[in-house]
Amino acid sequence: QEEKIFAGKVLRLHVCTMEGAEWLEEVPEDTTVEKLKERCLKHCLPGSLEDPKTVTHHKLIHATSEKVLTDTKTVLEENIQDRDVLLLVKKRAPTLLPKMADVVAEEKRKQEQKAPDKDAILKATANLPARSVDRSVTHHNMRDFQTELRKILVSLIEVAQKLLALNPDAVELFKKANAMLDEDEEDRVDEIALRQLTEMGFPESRAVKALRLNHMSVTQAMEWLIEHADDPSVDAPLPGQAPAEAPADGAASSAEAAAGPSSEEGGEEAKDELTEIFKKIRRKREFRPDPRAVIALMEMGFDEKEVVDALRVNNNQQNAACEWLLGDRKPSPEDLDKGIDTNSPLFQAILENPVVQLGLTNPKTLLAFEDMLENPLNSTQWMNDPETGPVMLQISRIFQTLNRT
Repeated sequence: QEEKIFAGKVLRLHVCTMEGAEWLEEVPEDTTVEKLKERCLKHCLPGSLEDPKTVTHHKLIHATSEKVLTDTKTVLEENIQDRDVLLLVKKRAPTLLPKMADVVAEEKRKQEQKAPDKDAILKATANLPARSVDRSVTHHNMRDFQTELRKILVSLIEVAQKLLALNPDAVELFKKANAMLDEDEEDRVDEIALRQLTEMGFPESRAVKALRLNHMSVTQAMEWLIEHADDPSVDAPLPGQAPAEAPADGAASSAEAAAGPSSEEGGEEAKDELTEIFKKIRRKREFRPDPRAVIALMEMGFDEKEVVDALRVNNNQQNAACEWLLGDRKPSPEDLDKGIDTNSPLFQAILENPVVQLGLTNPKTLLAFEDMLENPLNSTQWMNDPETGPVMLQISRIFQTLNRT
């Protein structure tokens, strides 16, 4: 009777397991969580209490608060209320630490897969015959390849112009191409980037120059403007580029040329008109040197004209252009305008290729040749083009095949 009088409040708790079993446990509020856990295990896992570790391998979780209940505390101390739901969960086994032998074996495996160092390479190749590679010869061969490719393009341009002159729609096609070149993306300046710089207080002309020098990067352009703020030549036009008014005049003259005499007046007049359009397109595709490379080479003491020539000969590559300026300066800029021998086996093989023959009748191919001739760095763009890519691929294959034999 005394136990009943002084006993704590009895709570009815809903207990669930991960396997889906549910039941009702009635326990006094002064019952410890560990005792409650034992009662739950006795209910759902009869006989499991024979192993003393079973109790420690399980835990009770309050479903509402998602709190893990502490074994030493009572139900009251854990603030469990009548009709609360508890979840009986088996604890996850702790991750076993790797054995020392396994760690050593793993480290050994990593060492075996590691690339050999310089000493190991020298030791392994000590008995091999020494071969010295002349880097100047390798560079000379690469230069010869570039020169030969330019000659091929020069001669193919002449052939393409003759073929396209026979097309009655050639004049109209190249008028459209001429108009497209007036909107060359490379001459444009990112308006958003320009506005950001002008809003910071930089003059527009100076901001345009900074953006062109830094490939339209606002951050790099801003750093350049701050660095050259006191430079007296900061507002000078970029080397190798005409003043802002010149392109507008050139565009106007090209537009006038495009709107010249009609091809309907006669075949001879159409041919002359097409020749003039070819000249205009060629002038628009003239070589544009890398402004950074020009400035760097001019700071070494070279004249602007010879710097532009060096970059043109060496495809805008600053280091190669510097070597050209300090060396024998071959090939000369004049050599770049010479075509390949039209009777050579290489040129005959190129002209006999059906893909090349078909491509030469496409005005876009001529534009691609003109562009690559003066701006070799644009060759990737034309190689990926669905119309001009197959032609360039065939020319490259024929060139490599005949040079191996």
